[in-house]
Amino acid sequence: METELSKRLGVEHAIFGFTPFPAVAAAITRAGGFGVLGAVRYTAPDDLKRDLDWMQEHTDGKPYGLDVVMPAKKVEGVSEADVEAMIPAGHRQFVEETLAKHGVPELPEGEASGWRITGWMEQVARSQLDVAFDYPIKLLANALGSPPMDVVQRAHDHGILVAALAGSAKHARHHAEAGIDIVVAQGYEAGGHTGDIASMVLTPEVVAAVSPLPVLAAGGIGSGEQITAGLALGAQGVWLGSLWLTTTEADLHSRALTEKLLAAGSGDTVRSRALTGKPARQLRTEWTDAWDDPNGPGTLPMPLQGLLVADAVSRIQKYEVGALLGTPVGQIVGRMNSERSVRQVFDDLTCGFERAVDRINHIAGRSQS
Repeated sequence: METELSKRLGVEHAIFGFTPFPAVAAAITRAGGFGVLGAVRYTAPDDLKRDLDWMQEHTDGKPYGLDVVMPAKKVEGVSEADVEAMIPAGHRQFVEETLAKHGVPELPEGEASGWRITGWMEQVARSQLDVAFDYPIKLLANALGSPPMDVVQRAHDHGILVAALAGSAKHARHHAEAGIDIVVAQGYEAGGHTGDIASMVLTPEVVAAVSPLPVLAAGGIGSGEQITAGLALGAQGVWLGSLWLTTTEADLHSRALTEKLLAAGSGDTVRSRALTGKPARQLRTEWTDAWDDPNGPGTLPMPLQGLLVADAVSRIQKYEVGALLGTPVGQIVGRMNSERSVRQVFDDLTCGFERAVDRINHIAGRSQS
């Protein structure tokens, strides 16, 4: 699965794996792909430094990257406390009523929320970059459009390629104009923040819009056959995220959540603003249903919604409240029905790719059998 882009980055397979777990990212890189560590959960620079140190020791000198979340436009002088103060009291009451309805206990006294959305704030992302640029990362990806121009220039000064996710050809063209090196065409089927256009339509549209920039296909991809389809549509690789959540190296800290993922079908996800304030595909739960109910208060814009529900999400996760327990995940969850190592996933992907190529050659009359 070599392409011009994979050769440029020095990886065997054009499989880019996004994950919040260092052990998964390192295993993806060791397996011949390109591991990309998600940085949004690192609110303390020292924690990111610790895990990047670990990545350095466990990637066998092979390349890896970092994914941050930051807006293209800078907002000066706004602190987390300023943003918290904007949250209406009625929304806070709705959160508490919903948790009480399902008997969700409070966190123990003195225990802080383990899940904070502050990583969506620009000043936090910039502190992450101050750490990351001290490491030999080969790719910086931004999940919230093009990063600010000074960040793009700073990455290029370090010899780092910059990627940005796009949900439409229009977004992709903006990335190209902003000096982005790689566009990730993320279709409607993907987990997390995603647009309205499905991968089969989106990928060739983005390829045509930004040519000759390389494009990665994303959204609903979890087999070698689907990787083949992405390359046939003009992509130079694939960007996979959800598929790694049920690998043995993943650390979800919740057996109940792992079991929900393994049992879920492709129709058990929903695009909801419940988690961050922007449409994000995730497991459908009674939590997402409550926020999407027209009789409720409605969600707040990013980053208010994320700050509002941070403690609630931590409580739901800590006590494994089944009816409310969820996570961002794509429609490919329907194929994630067993726990496998990252290496086993790669073996399955490469074998599926070979089968698909053989099948296409046979259909085209080029089979050697």
